[in-house]
Amino acid sequence: MIQPIHTIEMHTGGEPLRIVRDGVPLPDGMTLLERRRYLRDQADHYRKFLMFEPRGHRDMYGAILVPPDDNDADFGVIFLHNEGYSTMCGHAIIALGRYAVDSGLVKKQDGEVPVNIQCPCGLVRARVHVTNGQSGAVSFHSVPSFALRLNQFVDTRDYGPVELDIGYGGAFYGILDAGSLGLDLGATPTTKLVEAADHLSQAIREQINIEHPTEPDLSYLYGIIFTDGQDGRGGSPSTNICVFADGQVDRSPTGSGVTARLAVAAAHRRAEPGETFQFESITGAVFSGTIVGTGKLDRYSTVTVEVSGRAHYCGKSEFTMENDDMLAGGFLIR
Repeated sequence: MIQPIHTIEMHTGGEPLRIVRDGVPLPDGMTLLERRRYLRDQADHYRKFLMFEPRGHRDMYGAILVPPDDNDADFGVIFLHNEGYSTMCGHAIIALGRYAVDSGLVKKQDGEVPVNIQCPCGLVRARVHVTNGQSGAVSFHSVPSFALRLNQFVDTRDYGPVELDIGYGGAFYGILDAGSLGLDLGATPTTKLVEAADHLSQAIREQINIEHPTEPDLSYLYGIIFTDGQDGRGGSPSTNICVFADGQVDRSPTGSGVTARLAVAAAHRRAEPGETFQFESITGAVFSGTIVGTGKLDRYSTVTVEVSGRAHYCGKSEFTMENDDMLAGGFLIR
């Protein structure tokens, strides 16, 4: 029997977050990125144990709480999913903000409570709205985000030349109107959208160099965001669906995706600082996004985006395994 692993179960707009409180041993004296590499290269069985069946499923998402190496951070986090370890996750930040004030990781008080979270992509500053001792909506400021490519064409087998943008919001996404491929977010089966996203991801990875200007660990395509072709202005949300990792579908509007979409919109001169945009997921959950700052990162013009949303608790777990359980390490059927 391994040491029990204790978790808090939450969701943000339907997207799960399994917060790992204890039970996953990590070496001392490492930076957050070094711990992430250690898990990936030497202890990946913990991710499979927690994310895969029979304890999870193909679309499970997790967060391991770790000590920060950034002095401004209240705690650090390593993100988990069906394929590996992401660099940024907005829906997780929203859930972790609530959890931090409710669990005592930061002091709870009425008003806006700051929660600073060290992520693999950098420090993310969140604010949790607390009223009469009850935590509620959470907002966070993104890391500096930018458009990597605008109006980029990739050649595909199934769709011919496809035009899209590539934006960074803590992770890199290919972003395009689903209608440009003859797909409809309201009518096309999700399985078809996943197939199209996987096809596009493969084409992008083969044809375009995805490179972060300062951190090699962030230099990879994380997913595809299909939009409804709208921009989310004026209180009318724009629907999008994010397919990331190994065909994983985000139930939330995707916090880092909201940031990437606004970074691309700003590069196209379709979004200005101070404007508020709304983005809706396939579950009907809505995140808002506002550009609150601009800057430069190497040769790229950047934006800082404030993203807001809500997360909810749905349980707590203690996970164990028995030595004679041949399936205890985790498996995926689909």
